Amino acid sequence: MPVTIRDVARASGVHISTVSRTFSAPHLVNPDTRVRVLACAEDLGYRPNRAARALITGRTHNIGLIIADIANPFFPPLIKAAESQARHRDYHVFVADTNEDPAAEEELVHALAKQVDGVLLCSPRMSNSLIEQLSREVALVVVNRQVTGLPCVLMDVGRGARSAIEHLVGLGHRHIALLGGPRSSWTNREMRRAAGTAARAGGAELTVLGPNAPTETGGAAVAEQVRRSGVSAVLAYNDLMAIGLIEGLDALGVRVPGEVSVVGVDDITLSRLTRPKLTTVATPAGAAGRTAVDMLLQQDIESPRGARGPGAGTALGVRRTTAQVMLQTDLVIRDSTGPGPHARPARPPAAPKGPDPHCPAGPGAPTTASGDAVASSSQGVSAHAPRNAPHH
Repeated sequence: MPVTIRDVARASGVHISTVSRTFSAPHLVNPDTRVRVLACAEDLGYRPNRAARALITGRTHNIGLIIADIANPFFPPLIKAAESQARHRDYHVFVADTNEDPAAEEELVHALAKQVDGVLLCSPRMSNSLIEQLSREVALVVVNRQVTGLPCVLMDVGRGARSAIEHLVGLGHRHIALLGGPRSSWTNREMRRAAGTAARAGGAELTVLGPNAPTETGGAAVAEQVRRSGVSAVLAYNDLMAIGLIEGLDALGVRVPGEVSVVGVDDITLSRLTRPKLTTVATPAGAAGRTAVDMLLQQDIESPRGARGPGAGTALGVRRTTAQVMLQTDLVIRDSTGPGPHARPARPPAAPKGPDPHCPAGPGAPTTASGDAVASSSQGVSAHAPRNAPHH
């Protein structure tokens, strides 16, 4: 027979209402009493009825997580991290997939608003104005999208795009393509802005190809266009597109990185398994999931659901946050990028000196450095001494 709230009340010597408050509003219970009640509940194996608790507190202890495409390997680490963080706070996560459809996003927010205390909206395709409107219906945290006035968790894809372009320019590439993603993507706009700035600063030409579907198929479909464009390097919207592009170029007989260098974004597991291994911009998906849950729980999610609605937060003093957190990205250099047409020729290593026949080798005698060591140590030193240099 399951343990009830009455059993806990009897064992801890308090009224049933005190047990109820211990689980629904612990801050209203004397600390010593709260500890005693929780210990008795643990010993008896009591688990509070979530549905009944929701009727009392107005909170479901559920969170909605809406993502753009569950088939995209970028999202599972974010989902797992968000679920783990929510579980530590005694919340459950409901995951919903929109398949990159903004109409489905709106419908899901409306549906989940009646079943959860708040929603994490990841890489949404809706307009900012619609997202702001929906935030009046349910507490929202937006991931991978900047919406003024709403809490957002952002990844610094602008910094990542700059690093990628600078890497390619440093390899000698002067004609670079950017494979754009969905037109409504905030990430796409940030990458285009930052990549254009970095290309101009490096004296390179940037050709934007897109928008494109952010999938492997989308990358493969643009391979012929990349070949016709004459670019020697490509920065793709994400790793899936980059991997698809490499496959498409291979089918056309174009070698990567021999003829075209390719960089992706996200650092998904597949990027380390492809041949060549993919150079990419690593994005902190797990950290984004954890941060988004924490930000959501700082909002009016901790206040009675009856207080929600247009203007409710201001009228009742409900805590809301408009914080925007930017998480760092990092360039991971692997095998899919190589020297471009304008690469500087490598300096040949200096020839090692032969042994001095008048100075036989022995303990403590100087040894000859390898060619690589000689070349490295001689950088910045003139190969020829000035004509008027003194002789020693």
